[in-house]
Formats: sequence, C-alpha cells, structure tokens
Amino acid sequence: MNPATQQDPVPLGNRFRGFCPIVVDVETGGFNASTDALLEVAAVLVGLNKEQEFFCQQTVAAHVRPFDGANIDPASLEVNKIDPFHPLRIALTEQEALEKIFKPVRKHIRQNQCTRAILVGHNAFFDLGFIKAAVERTGIKDNPFHPFSNFDTVTLGAMAYGQTVLSRIAVAANLEWESSSAHSAVYDAEKTAAIFCDVMNKWSGMHT
Repeated sequence: MNPATQQDPVPLGNRFRGFCPIVVDVETGGFNASTDALLEVAAVLVGLNKEQEFFCQQTVAAHVRPFDGANIDPASLEVNKIDPFHPLRIALTEQEALEKIFKPVRKHIRQNQCTRAILVGHNAFFDLGFIKAAVERTGIKDNPFHPFSNFDTVTLGAMAYGQTVLSRIAVAANLEWESSSAHSAVYDAEKTAAIFCDVMNKWSGMHT
C-alpha cells in the first residue's frame, strides 16, 4: 500500500463493534497448545486511514524459550526450521514474550477507542489456542484478546478468492510470496495481515 495512505489513522472502534483486529501468527513445537512449545509469536497492528482503508501499521514479535517440560516434535521443527536451543537465538520466556506483544496491543486498543482485541489469523483457532495456553501457564491476568471469537483468513480467502491456503490466497491477491520465508511468525503474520487488509478494502470498496 502507498505509504501516503497510512498517515493520520482514524479510530477502529466503530468498525467491528469495539473489537480491535490484531493479526497473530505463532510457530510451535507441535499441535497441542497444552503440551507443545510456543517458539515464536508475531502480531501485526492494523490501522484504518481517513479514506477508510485498512493498512498494516506495526509488527511486534518475539522468539520464545520453550517452557519447562514442553514437548517439541522434530517434525514441526523440520517445517518451521527453528532451532529452539541455538546459542545465538535471543529468546524470551513465555511471560516476557507475551508482555512484549501485549503492551503495544493494549496501547493500540486504547488509541483506537476499542474495548478489546480480536485475533485475526490463518486457522485462527490454532494461534488463539497457543496464546491462551501460554497466558494460563504464566498467570498473566490481562489478556487483551477475546477468549473465543476470531477473524479467520481461511474463510476470507475462500470468500474473496476461492482459496484457503495462505500462499495461494496471497498469490491470488497479487501479493508477493516467498516459500523460503514461510513458517516464520513475522513473515506469516505480515502476509496474513496484508490479506486481511486486502479483503476488507475490497469489501469496503464494493459498499461505498
């Protein structure tokens, strides 16, 4: 999107019943949020400009240190290419990582006059499940995300482009896609956010 369209954002509070869309992607050591390690988390804060166009405003991310006793499936590491114990990997505890993400999310909620965040993800139940499990393990009291509602780009991609796979939706939306960069939390979150903004903007354009 043209940087000029990203100036002077307007509050999102009236757009989604007070919900503030935050795009999240996690990389993990498996599929079970209760037992498997959270290894990366990234969040993209979405803005709305005066022309009522959505844009990707800010990305925050953290590498995460596996919690004590966490299961790590080698098959998952083959996909995401993460070495959880690499000596040069600057990783935070789950609590530190969540607070790093949650602090700007809470600020974004206030700035946009919203009541709470709603997670946007590709197969969003998966990302939300890992966030909720980490919140429970760490005892964080103020989780900014709605506990069960979410926006899913699988559904949006199927509606807008007839595609449900993230890479295929991106290609259909004329967004660049580099397979070698996929399965990084930052890359996948930013592509998911770009798709979310693209679909929302197309929908808004049809109804103005």
